[in-house]
Amino acid sequence: MPVLQTDKAGFLLDGHPFRILSGGLHYFRVHPEQWRDRLRKARLMGLNTVETYVPWNLHQPRPDRFVLDGGLDLPRFLELAAAEGLHVLLRPGPYICAEWEGGGLPSWLLAEPDIRLRSRDPRFLAAVDDFFARLLPPLHPHLASRGGPVLAVQVENEYGAYGDDTAYLERIAESLRAHGVDVPLFTCDQPADLERGTLPGALATANFGSRSAHHLSVLSALRPEEPLMTTEFWIGWFDRWGAHHTVREPDQAAGELDELLATGASVNFYMFHGGTNFGFTNGANDKHTYRPTITSYDYDAPLDEAGDPTEKYTAFRDVIAKYAPVPSDPTPSPGAKLAVPGVPLTECAELLPNAPALAVGIHSRRPLTMEELEQDFGFVLYETALPLPGAALLEAEQVRDRAQVFVDGQPVGVLERENHEHALAFMVPRAGSVLSVLVENQGRVNYGQGIHDRKGLLGAVLLDGTELTGWTSRSLPLDGLEEVPFATGATTPVGPAFHRGSFEVAEPADTFLHLDGWTKGNAWVNGFALGRYWSRGPQRSLYVPAPALRAGTNEVVVLELHAGHRARTVDFRETADLGPTEQ
Repeated sequence: MPVLQTDKAGFLLDGHPFRILSGGLHYFRVHPEQWRDRLRKARLMGLNTVETYVPWNLHQPRPDRFVLDGGLDLPRFLELAAAEGLHVLLRPGPYICAEWEGGGLPSWLLAEPDIRLRSRDPRFLAAVDDFFARLLPPLHPHLASRGGPVLAVQVENEYGAYGDDTAYLERIAESLRAHGVDVPLFTCDQPADLERGTLPGALATANFGSRSAHHLSVLSALRPEEPLMTTEFWIGWFDRWGAHHTVREPDQAAGELDELLATGASVNFYMFHGGTNFGFTNGANDKHTYRPTITSYDYDAPLDEAGDPTEKYTAFRDVIAKYAPVPSDPTPSPGAKLAVPGVPLTECAELLPNAPALAVGIHSRRPLTMEELEQDFGFVLYETALPLPGAALLEAEQVRDRAQVFVDGQPVGVLERENHEHALAFMVPRAGSVLSVLVENQGRVNYGQGIHDRKGLLGAVLLDGTELTGWTSRSLPLDGLEEVPFATGATTPVGPAFHRGSFEVAEPADTFLHLDGWTKGNAWVNGFALGRYWSRGPQRSLYVPAPALRAGTNEVVVLELHAGHRARTVDFRETADLGPTEQ
């Protein structure tokens, strides 16, 4: 059995010297019908291994429900990797960061008001044990110790940037072992955090994107008897709404990779193929200002969001060829693309008046958080009656994350966490006017102490200094649109509304949905949730994977949160637009 071993000189696989040449490829960010294609392209670039995180929040959306099929069929992904001759580095967390919603931690943990995540809090550890008990036994046949592709399993993720409780890491490692993981364990941390994040008995690895010799010397000084490896060699970066699209020049990134490989170290570069934060799965950062991540996770990687090789792919393959055999096959060609311009969205359903048909309202004294509503993603609609007419000042203690405010269905303003906005003045037309507050979860924080990120309206909501009570909270996860009452409409609504249209496809192929003239919202094709769009950019198109389409008639739905496109049309184009770069 090809079991990974370590000594000072490097890794051994089945007793022979082995260098890990790996790239990040997250199965949950790629349509499952495209896994085989992406894995094949990893092998053709010269990789012998791929790395993937495991998103706890998708696999266990509720404490009593576990999912391991469809787009979350991790055993199948591992089988496909093995069939392609690739090994796997598995990173099951429980915390993964990954610019993923909540760092992969399920939102239902936050229903406990004082829970301490990533700690020895018994409630957290019990949940972790339950997760591993469900996840790991089906993966046993895929461990290298049993002839499978999984060479090693990570303990937690960059824990040194969060805490320094070695006993907590030991407890996570014990749980992995107790549930059948008998391959080597490893940790990863940025060089400055290594002492806090490493664990006796687990291989220590470092994360960085440049100055390889220096950073590896820090690792070597800490663990002189272990092989050198970087688990995240950053060759691109992620984007946030309102910024530029981040790129790293191929030649510069390839030069950094060359410097790293010249040291003899093993590598997993992050990412080989980034993929997409489909649906509502993007994360966010909050270092005094909340910054949500965009839908695309292109990451300026060697394979772009649609799985096409970039200049970085060729440059990296040339570098890898200096140090290891590379297949002689030519660089894979770009996949076919589809264009369908000017698709009219002729049907419409306004959100606010139709909300009662989409969700049952729960009555309470104060607004209920998403976690109290047992809701992971999407929106919550809060409503209450206003007592008196006249000028009014609304103050919300905490808005998580973006609240659109309406009085009797008319928009009166927006409160945004990102801009530290929590107060809004408006006129109340009559006693008993209905105040509606539509709150969007724009992504739970995925890094740092901010991961305790509950959503909705938190705390008190005041009108002219007096707390408003008697609220109705409606959970709108929008995980299915079957109940939306579409009708043909001639006018464009002034508030949030669903818009639907159809288009014909002769042969499905990848395409990109462009929403020029639309403001902010979400989009679906044939019920497949593509993700969020926002005119503030940088991202200006949404990737549509070919398997989400079908030959014949297809459906597109757009939830526009503000005034819709006057012509109510969208375009499917052959090229993506991820926005302007900083260069």
